[in-house]
Amino acid sequence: MKQVSWIAGMQFAVAIAAIAIIAGCANAPLRTEASTAGIRAAEVAGAAQVPQASLHLQLAKEELASARRLSENGEKEQAKSMLLRAESDAELAVVLSHKDAERTEALAAVERVRQLLKENQ
Repeated sequence: MKQVSWIAGMQFAVAIAAIAIIAGCANAPLRTEASTAGIRAAEVAGAAQVPQASLHLQLAKEELASARRLSENGEKEQAKSMLLRAESDAELAVVLSHKDAERTEALAAVERVRQLLKENQ
């Protein structure tokens, strides 16, 4: 089960990276879909409830807003760079959220084992 969530996380990371590369190659208006999707994924993963993840989620939101401002001011290269930062922070927020959830699950399993051992004595 844990391998499945890890694999899904890696697939998500690869998809985000691919979108970032495609967005970086285009001369079209700033493409924020990958950053926005990453932020949404972090929110769904519960990043707001995990202190470290929450920090990176907030950074991602601020970086996305900054990228939009930079793009509006004609600073496309800086905007693209800021988008990559936003995507990276959003991805890190997802990973930290999953790590926290897995840690909580592991602690609960250890407690169940302790309780079973106590009952069998």
